[in-house]
Order: sequence, then structure tokens, then C-alpha cells
Amino acid sequence: MNILSKFEYLLNLFYPKICMSCSQALNSQEETICIKCLLRLPKTGFHFHEDNPISRVFWGRIDIAAATSFLFFSKQGRVQSLMHNLKYRGQKEVGIYLGKLFGNDLKESPLFQNIDLIIPIPLHPKKLATRGFNQSMMIAKGLSESMELPINEYLQRSIHTSTQTKKSRYDRWKNVKDIFEISESDSLKNKNILLVDDVLTTGATLEAGAGKLLEVEGTKVYIATLAYANI
Repeated sequence: MNILSKFEYLLNLFYPKICMSCSQALNSQEETICIKCLLRLPKTGFHFHEDNPISRVFWGRIDIAAATSFLFFSKQGRVQSLMHNLKYRGQKEVGIYLGKLFGNDLKESPLFQNIDLIIPIPLHPKKLATRGFNQSMMIAKGLSESMELPINEYLQRSIHTSTQTKKSRYDRWKNVKDIFEISESDSLKNKNILLVDDVLTTGATLEAGAGKLLEVEGTKVYIATLAYANI
């Protein structure tokens, strides 16, 4: 065992890395999530079905090429713990790690084979400054790594809105209507875009972002969220 390995061993002995789902100590072969929690992640499998609960959210509202979510979200469940660690405790590695897993699954789906680039739902600069990072960007980074696709940030949030939590479906839609703009639309012409967010509830924010992207000539928009909360 070299000096660096000894140092890492001692560091893990006194300050063990913990699972971001169950808070148990990780062993040396585990990363971010323990094997037990990893095997029990509630995957949806929606990406293999064109007609699924996520795509139905947008039917009659906006023309989406395909839509999916990676995991089912439930209160007090594993996914809520993971999302809480990512969004509110600044554990960016949760988003990146789960994004990689998600990307590996999407690569196996015939519905998501023609993606050109990934765009995360942006935060308003004011909220980004407060939080310090965009959780959707962390997920996009993981997707980018496993799918070998570039990330593009030309979709921008121009209006700061109040939180969507506890708002009705209509109020959520009204809260995000016309909040996005595109900085360099020519670079997005004729592109197949994977629009990424953390959790889908009513889909209002994704609908607003997708609608703006579809204003660009020749674009197709695919939607992928890390989790699905059926409200």
C-alpha cells in the first residue's frame, strides 16, 4: 500500500463517505450510493415506451419527440433523500452520478438515439447565485459523460419567479409562462435537443422551455427528468 492509499484508508476510517440515499458508510468499491440502495432504485423504464405517463403530460400541450423520467419519486423514499441531498445540501455528485446511470439507460432506448445536444433547464441568475449551482446542470453533466453529448446553455431564464411548490397546475403554468429566452438561436437550428430537469410534477416549466426551443427553425425536443412525482 503506497502513501496515498494509506492516507485515503485513514481518511475513510475516521471520516467515512456515506450513501446519499440511506446514510450508511460506503465501502471502497462504492460511489455515492451503496449497492443495496442502487439495486433498489425505483426505475420507471419509461424510456422504452413512446406512450408513457411522462409523454402523456405533454399531449395536446406541446409537440415533444419523446419524454421520460428515470426514477419514481415518493415522499420519504430513497429518491426524495437523493434529491434533497442534491438540491438542498449541495451534494452535486448525486446529480452527476445519477445522470450517468440515466444516460447509460437512454443509450439503450431506440427513442433517444438521435440526440445532438443536452440543455438543462436554467435557473435565474439570482437563484443561481443563492444556491451556488444548478441541479439540472449536474444531471446534464452526468448524461453528457455517459451519452458522449455536448451541453448547451443557450436557453436562459430571463424572469425570476416564485417557487412552484404548493401551486396548482394552472398557477404553475402561469408562473413560468414566457420566462425563457434563447441567446443564440442560429446554433440550435435543426438540432435534436434533450431538455433536462430534476423532477417532473405538472411539466409547466418544461413545457415553457420546450416551447421556446421549438420556436427555433427545425428543432425537435426530447424531455428527460431524473424523477417523476405523480401529483
